[in-house]
Amino acid sequence: MFSSLALALSCLLIISPNTSAAPNLVPAAGQSIPLIRRAQPERTVADWEAWAKNEREVLTAKYGGNIEKRSTGTNLLTNQNADSSYFGTVAIGTPPVAFNVILDTGSSDLWVADQGCTTGCSKVQLFNDLSSSTFHNLSEPFNIQYGSGAATGSLGQDVVQMAGFSVPNQVFGVVTQATSGLLNPPVSGLLGLAWQSIATSKAEPFWQTLASSGAWTDPVMAFQLTRFVNGSNVNDAEPGGSFTMGFVNSSLYTGSIDYQSIPTTPSYWLLPMTSLTVQGSSISIPSGSSSYSAIDTGTTLVGGPSSVIQNIFAQIPGSQPGTGNWQGYWTYPCSTAVNVAISFGGPSWPISPADFQLTKISSSQCVGAFFELNTSGSAPNWIVGDTFLKNVYSVFRYNPAAVGFAALSNTALAANGINAAAPSPTIGSVSASATAGTGGGSNAASHRWGVSWAPLVGGISVAVGAAWM
Repeated sequence: MFSSLALALSCLLIISPNTSAAPNLVPAAGQSIPLIRRAQPERTVADWEAWAKNEREVLTAKYGGNIEKRSTGTNLLTNQNADSSYFGTVAIGTPPVAFNVILDTGSSDLWVADQGCTTGCSKVQLFNDLSSSTFHNLSEPFNIQYGSGAATGSLGQDVVQMAGFSVPNQVFGVVTQATSGLLNPPVSGLLGLAWQSIATSKAEPFWQTLASSGAWTDPVMAFQLTRFVNGSNVNDAEPGGSFTMGFVNSSLYTGSIDYQSIPTTPSYWLLPMTSLTVQGSSISIPSGSSSYSAIDTGTTLVGGPSSVIQNIFAQIPGSQPGTGNWQGYWTYPCSTAVNVAISFGGPSWPISPADFQLTKISSSQCVGAFFELNTSGSAPNWIVGDTFLKNVYSVFRYNPAAVGFAALSNTALAANGINAAAPSPTIGSVSASATAGTGGGSNAASHRWGVSWAPLVGGISVAVGAAWM
């Protein structure tokens, strides 16, 4: 499987070096968990080139209970480095300690850096297993391989809380070594939100335990992500939107949510791409399994088959294929407002020209946020990250398994580019808990195929929704 590869890609994308210090509190059940977005540092063209190369390589690698009561909860997100990544917080142990983690629908494992970490873990919040009275060492190896590095350690089990929900026996990776640049403060790890079938640890994911046990009022989790990529005077940490569990926030979308069923046995959150238009012109795309797209909050950009990406830029006068570190990317005149829209079987969802423009590399030339990604084996042909997801309210439904999109409300749109204080989560009472099913077990190194761009995570990263691709 390529789960570890995908995880690697997500991690890179979502972990940004310029994030603020990790909070020591987590929100109580029913509270909103705001996402924080960090300001984007000035980057040179060389910085962008290195990031772009890393992003493409990482994505290629990433994808190659007993219920007490039902409830709902919100985790406010942080937008890091101008849409580079989005992260939230989880609390682990007894007493609970909060950790910033990338929220990644493109992988399925939870892991955090441990106090025994010897490399790659400086200046991040570290987990101290000796300080938790409920920690249990499973004495099994944990090894996640990324396109740009790896995280290794062992598997542990402890109480994990988020947004008022608790799983008392959650299996997670306790990382003691990480490749340099994989973790960037204040992010200490990653929370996988895909299905158990691709978990490197073989453990049931936190979200899946809650959804399957009935702890949630409704079997859904949803994201609203903010946009700062086109903002000015962006701070290192800004409100990043919200992640809800057990309900959808009706104030953040208008109209109805269009749900499309996952076409295969759940693994990644896959949807078939059915139509793609650029500047009003329809682009021919493969059908069937060749159209499968992973909806990945841990990836910053959108990667797809070379032939289709080339056709996209053929509709943009003056576009040229990138060279060197920009190989796989395309440049186009910055004066051109590029309008792209994608359908996954329902409505056609437009992408803002601001999101299509990744960065400027000269006074007149810009780089597009769609890049060539040639996967193999059972990996999906498309990885659809935050470039798209910032434009919709996205919902991930457990049963029946589906992904839904809705138009953003004026309330949600008003949060874009508005500088404000980053969320300050607090540890509160638990409203619902569920016991995880049997999990764990020796894990073979796996690979994720995710991509996110992280000039903030190991070079080029996009926090929660734009990690390295």
